[in-house]
Amino acid sequence: MKSEKDLKLQIVEIGRHLYNRGFIAAGDGNISVRLDDSILTTPRSVCKGFLTPDMIVKVSLDGKQKLEGDRDASSELPMHLLIYEERHDVRAVVHAHPPCGTGYAAAGQALDKALVSEVVLTLGCIPLAAYGTPSTNELTDAMRPLVKYHDALLMANHGAVAYGSDLETAHGRMETLEHVARISLVARLLGGERELSRENIDKLIDLREKSGYMSSDKRCQVCGFMNTHLTENDRENEEVISLKKSELVELVKRASQLVLAAK
Repeated sequence: MKSEKDLKLQIVEIGRHLYNRGFIAAGDGNISVRLDDSILTTPRSVCKGFLTPDMIVKVSLDGKQKLEGDRDASSELPMHLLIYEERHDVRAVVHAHPPCGTGYAAAGQALDKALVSEVVLTLGCIPLAAYGTPSTNELTDAMRPLVKYHDALLMANHGAVAYGSDLETAHGRMETLEHVARISLVARLLGGERELSRENIDKLIDLREKSGYMSSDKRCQVCGFMNTHLTENDRENEEVISLKKSELVELVKRASQLVLAAK
């Protein structure tokens, strides 16, 4: 297990790497590590490309008490605390604004298509959390339903976050997120993304579970987040309903009228 000194040095190194890769600019982004009895986090309003170990702040596990450091902890620490609360296997969190991935977040689009086998094996899909004001409960409330089932998220009109058992893993997942965003964009520019077949996805899911890349509770990462909340019986009994455009318009119109009448 690495010492606190080594972890601080590693946070500094990853901050510089994020900055040099253009994943963050100015005071963007934040990094944290969970220890047994506390959390190490990057400070507020400091360029992470120019961090020094003495800038790292140590806070209590609930984030309410500063234990070490002259600076204030990141204002987005609540995001990190939520992830640690929901995922006891996670020991490190990296939040950044990688340009291509954040472009998808700004466009309101998830990276949830199975395009590259290696990404399905090692990360799965990357869902989009609804927009929430940074540093508030709005953001953490939007993230909460997704954190348990995914190892990286896009946050609408904000950026991206990745997490894992250590800093190397969390940082690597952030790099993978941006990598798949670029691949997806290039595929679109070349005429459209061609997703892997359901059969091939099933094979990859089986392989990643047998190889220990992911446990079975992450299957929803490729098959669709919402579907994981349905039992097999629910899926069998689901009905597919088809509507004409005119019928859909009429339903929306009636719903709007009912809302206005209720006011």
